[in-house]
Formats: sequence, structure tokens, C-alpha cells
Amino acid sequence: MTQELDLIAFGQRLRHLRKQRGLTLADLGERVNRAPSQLSLLENGKREPKLSLLKSLAAALNVPVEELLRRQAPNRRAQLEMALEEAQRDPLYAGLGLARLKLSARVPNDVLEHILGLYEELRSRQARGTATPEEARAANAELRRKQREQGNYFAEIEQAAAEALAAVGYRSGALSQSTVQALVGHFGYTVQTVQDLPRTVRSISDLRNRRIYVKHEQVGMHTPRTILLQTLGHLSLGHHKPRDFADFLRQRTEANYFAAAVLVPEAAAVPYLREAKKDRALSVEDLRDVFAVSYEMAAHRFTNLATHFLDLTCHFVRNNAGGIIYKAYENDGIVFPADEQGAIEGQRMCLHWSGRQVFALPDRFSVHYQYSDSPTGTYFCIAHVDPSRERDFAITLGVPYRESRWFRGRETTNRTRSDCPSGDCCRRPPAELAQRWEGYAWPSARGNSHVLAALPPGSFPGVDEADVYTFLERHAAG
Repeated sequence: MTQELDLIAFGQRLRHLRKQRGLTLADLGERVNRAPSQLSLLENGKREPKLSLLKSLAAALNVPVEELLRRQAPNRRAQLEMALEEAQRDPLYAGLGLARLKLSARVPNDVLEHILGLYEELRSRQARGTATPEEARAANAELRRKQREQGNYFAEIEQAAAEALAAVGYRSGALSQSTVQALVGHFGYTVQTVQDLPRTVRSISDLRNRRIYVKHEQVGMHTPRTILLQTLGHLSLGHHKPRDFADFLRQRTEANYFAAAVLVPEAAAVPYLREAKKDRALSVEDLRDVFAVSYEMAAHRFTNLATHFLDLTCHFVRNNAGGIIYKAYENDGIVFPADEQGAIEGQRMCLHWSGRQVFALPDRFSVHYQYSDSPTGTYFCIAHVDPSRERDFAITLGVPYRESRWFRGRETTNRTRSDCPSGDCCRRPPAELAQRWEGYAWPSARGNSHVLAALPPGSFPGVDEADVYTFLERHAAG
């Protein structure tokens, strides 16, 4: 997940710049005091250069070091060769059992175009065959398992975020708009705000002209600032085109983590949280206000840092007013409702959990504190409804009872009991009501046909590539 040098792209760019200047491998070798055979290994993507050699090569070719490290191919031929190298690394391609194709100048461009076209069609068909609701639920369950194993803390992403912030001179406090713009420039991009962004995307990155297109308004629960940082996360973490839905989900989660780690930096947030714990005043809303982020991001960011730095286990839930779970995480022993694959997304939480209770309050947008007794113990929960233009979601952060002493709101007298998910405390109507109404009720259910549909095909599920390419063509000359 750390930003690694792409050896194939580096080699292609080195060869292009060398030939552009009319140099042989021997000529360049003399300038940097290296044997031609060593440089040949670099150009073929077989060896990683040391920083000292990178600087020598950049000086010999009269370009900045950044020019050598750019992932974008220098020309169409190089782009095709890089794409074929990446394709042959794909397990889907390797599974065909074909001998590895050795690239040389004798292989025409149109042959490479045909091979890559067949590979893309193979990937597209594989995506259509596997992007089912079952695949999505299995991928979500596996991702949550990995998060639980690591306490939802990923040091590589934290380091990438810290390095990016250091590069633009960030010191402390909430991230300013000028710092966000500086980060965009640090990655070699510019931002263009547009009104005609396709409905299926949050942003579009033009890798050829190094532009990021965003709307000036919030998209769902995401502000333009957050969307920009998520996009930079993909660049910083070296993401490639997703191989399947699980890869897509992992990349999206990592990019979201990167954005949160930039907006709520570890170096600033950890001392703040430790001081709040010492004062027994841990509070999601305070974390939200100090770093000027949404309540959801503050709660989710707390889960990243709580176990690793505060020695706290916890859980997080995002659900709608009907109790349907959209996102969740736990390492504190709480048991979420789950299907046979272990997936919790789309399941309905207990009526007595704080994420449901908060919607019944006279002022649903106030913070709700509650103790919840469950089969696995008692939990102290903090729930808040994060308003959105589209729909409202409850965000819950919970900890085991023994950890409540570190939090503001622990004095609450609100307490409920839940026997879910194995019990029937709210899944079946009370016996008296059932006796009176069984056989006398016929509800007309809302359509839930979406649960039967396969996920939209493509490397980026749900994204209309025709719209994206048309958009880029329309704005390319701008």
C-alpha cells in the first residue's frame, strides 16, 4: 500500500528519454559511471535503482527526478508495452497457461492492441460472471476480518498520509483549503470544478493531462475536499485498475482511509485523544470539531487509532432509519446480525440498539448516549444522525462497559436490553399482538429487487465508462 516505484513505467520512461537525446546505453553509462548491462536491466524493469543513481540519471538526462518517476507512459508504444506487462502479471491472464510474450521492437503496435483488446474483454466477461451480491458480501466479510485482525490500523497508509502532509508543510490543526490544493499540486495534478460530471462517479482523474474533475457540491455524504483526498489516496498508494470486486473494495477502503488520515493526521490526533482519555472526556463530536470533518469520519477515524494508541476495543455502525446496516466494524466482541457468509451489510440491526433508538428521539440530531445489554456483554454507545441531502444515517461508536469511564456521556441513564441477533427480542411481534392480528394483516412490501440483481459489470462497478470517456473527451481541450 506504500507508494512503490513502478519498475516497468520507470524503465520505459528512462529508455524514451535516453533515445530522445540520441544516447546509447554506453553513452549514458559513461555519464553515470555504470555498465550498459546495468542500465539495460533498469530499462527492462528488472532492477530497482537507488536514490543516488536516480539523481545521477536525472542530471545526465537534464530532467527533474520526478520526470523519471512519473507513471504515465511517455508515448503510445510505451503505453502498450506497460499495459501488456501488467496484463501478464494478472492471475486471470496467467491462468490461460500461455507462454510469456517477450516484448521487442519487432512486435507491431497493432498486435499489442489486439492482445490487450482480447484481455480487456476477458476481464469484462469475468467481472460480469462474478460481480454478484454473494461475491460482494463475501468481499465485505473478508475485508472486515482483515480490519479486525489489525485493529483497523494500517501503518503503511498512515505513513503515506504523513509523508504527503510533510511535503506541503502541514503542521497542525484542521486542514485548510490551500493545503488541500498544495497536496493536489504535490502529486502533479490540477483541479477543475465542473457541473457535468457523470452521475455514476464522485470524481474523474485525467491521467494524460493530470487533471482531477470534481463537482463544487457534496456528492452523497462526501464533500469536494474529501473526494479530492480520496482521489489522491489512489495516486499515493499506487492503485491500478481493480482486478475484481474485492480489489475494487480494498482500493476504495484504502483511499478513504488515506483521506481520513490526511484530514485527521495521526501526529496531531493521537496526542489530542490521549489527553482527552486522561481527562476522561473522549468525545467523537470534539474530534469532529477540532479537525473540521464529518461526524462519520471522526467516528471512523477514532476506530483507526483507538486500539493501536489508546488500548481500547470498539465498534462502529452506519445504518439508516429502518436499521439496515450499510457499514460496520468491530473488535470488541459485539455480534452483528450476519448472513451465512458472515456479511453484515444489508442486515437489520436490533430495534433496541442505539442506532435505531436515536431516530425515535424528539431531536434526532442530538448526540444520544446509551448502555445496551446484549448476550455478549454491556456496551456504552454514542449515536448521532449525520444529515445528508439524500437520506439520513445514524453513526454509532460503541465500547465495552469497562471502557465507558473514559468517555463523555457515561452518566446517561438510558439503558436497553437486546437478545439479538440470536434471540427474538424484536424480530417477532409480542404474543398478544400476534394472537390478535395473525391472518388479518396483508402488507404491501416495498420493492427490493435490487437484492436479486448482480452488481453492474466493469472494473469500477456501477461506473458508466462511455459517460466517463465522453466527459474526458469533452474537457480535454479545456
